[in-house]
Amino acid sequence: MANPEEATARLERFLQWLQVNGAELRACYIKYCDSSKGCGVYSSTNDASDGVLLVVPLNLAITPMRVLQDPLLGSECRAMFTEGEVDDRFLMNLFLTVERLRKNSSWKPYLDMLPTTFGNPLWFTDDELLELRGTTLFRATELQKKSLLSLYNGKVKDLVKKLLILDGDSESEVSFDDFLWANSVFWTRALNIPLPNSFVFPQINEVQDNSLSMEKSSEASTDHGCSEEMINGKDVQKSEVKGNDIEVNGAELMSEQKDTVWVEGLVPGIDFCNHDLKASATWEVDGTGSVTGVPFSMYLLSAVQSSFSIEKEICISYGNKGNEELLYLYGFVIDNNPDDYLMVHYPVEAIESIPFSDSKSQLLEAQKAEMRCLLHKSLLDHGFFAASPPKDKGKDTCKAVQTCNYSWSGQRKTPSYVNKLVFPDDFLTTLRTIAMREDELFKVSSLLEELVGTEGERQPFKAEVRAAVWEACGDSGALQLLVDLLHVKMTNLEEYSGTEDCDTELLEQEAHITGCPKDFIKGDTVNGSREWCRCKKMSRNKWCSIVYRRGQKQLTRLFLKEAEHALQLSLSEDSANQS
Repeated sequence: MANPEEATARLERFLQWLQVNGAELRACYIKYCDSSKGCGVYSSTNDASDGVLLVVPLNLAITPMRVLQDPLLGSECRAMFTEGEVDDRFLMNLFLTVERLRKNSSWKPYLDMLPTTFGNPLWFTDDELLELRGTTLFRATELQKKSLLSLYNGKVKDLVKKLLILDGDSESEVSFDDFLWANSVFWTRALNIPLPNSFVFPQINEVQDNSLSMEKSSEASTDHGCSEEMINGKDVQKSEVKGNDIEVNGAELMSEQKDTVWVEGLVPGIDFCNHDLKASATWEVDGTGSVTGVPFSMYLLSAVQSSFSIEKEICISYGNKGNEELLYLYGFVIDNNPDDYLMVHYPVEAIESIPFSDSKSQLLEAQKAEMRCLLHKSLLDHGFFAASPPKDKGKDTCKAVQTCNYSWSGQRKTPSYVNKLVFPDDFLTTLRTIAMREDELFKVSSLLEELVGTEGERQPFKAEVRAAVWEACGDSGALQLLVDLLHVKMTNLEEYSGTEDCDTELLEQEAHITGCPKDFIKGDTVNGSREWCRCKKMSRNKWCSIVYRRGQKQLTRLFLKEAEHALQLSLSEDSANQS
């Protein structure tokens, strides 16, 4: 970390750079917060009559289009991009890697303000990473680092060297850490920006620019703090980070929507806003200048009704994300996160070893089966053991009606517990199919033959297959399989780090250590002799890992309790119906 004088000088150079490039800090300023948060945005006055706190011209944003137009990188990148060899994110990470190493980069005042290390698991020490063993994040981090290292060695390293030589620099050496840094800068700071079509495709370059492919898809979104109306129309799908099991919100990197093109990019200044569940500001795009007086700009807008207190931090929301996603992408967690979730999945490779795997695979394909599901903490509010009655009673009625409609002939009665079942029916349908016995499989085939005929004149629809599976199987087999999956998950979580109570004890010890009097700080002299504090404070990365894994254990325990209770009710009702 730079000394205070150097840090102050860097901040001054950055603020001057912002001003020279047209940014306006109207009712805020940027300053260093602390070692865990880095810099943040703070209110400088309680009088922002129009609510506009900060304005940044979009010309200052780092986007894939800027990379393609860059005098140094543009030619190489356009060739690779048009051939489909790279996607938008590769362009961004390549740009950041090169600019970090360029001696006379015009982006230096901005890049010098960015963190040099990060809190996501890619930056953990070997010992810190071991704290994640048994969690989804542990395997995902291993896969991601392996993938990034392969990309670096296979494409990035030589390309960066070539570009630096073209820039007249034959001395600078590129390392994997430079590329890892660029990757982390992108994931922690990029926004999914709704750019005006006229900004992305100026009329003069319309033919040339439209020849570039706009179909590059992403694996995850970076929707930091956009207002609700901006989010509408963007979060149009869910997808996964390629190569691992971390589930994050998905959106296209460059998806054209009428007069708007959604593009991921970095917006210097805006990207210094930290996250808070109760955001005090949102960001929006002003295409015409009608709000800010600056056409084609992004601005920070106050989201609070009353005036800001002077020197109060202005935070945005990165979205409703669980700790798994927050730690994986941004390097922090929220203790007792209300948006936490548990991912449960059935391994695709395990299907080959189950009885009648070929027939079941065909049924799963016909149903477009979901092999995994996200169990959000909020689902527990509607379960058997909810602490308080659910606020939205309408959902219960809809669920009962939906389940009734799945009955093929009305012979299978709607379960009495259906309104308390917290597990998504899409996933339960998958588990019903996998757990199906031979007689149930025969019944499903017979029911579907009634519809499509013995010659298979047509393929059954998804809803028809689901209905047949429900009629033949009910819930018992699926719930038993779900209980087994949750038991396995809990076993994996506890194998290396113990129980939920063990994690709670570690966190309570840390809270006590943090509050130790100064006399007991490691290495201080106490009572005339050199003493060493027996309780060394754990690293921030270790603390985040424990908070995350404890949350996973807690959710597994609670959802296992729900599944076991539902299973007992299902078995009881099956027994009663048979008698």
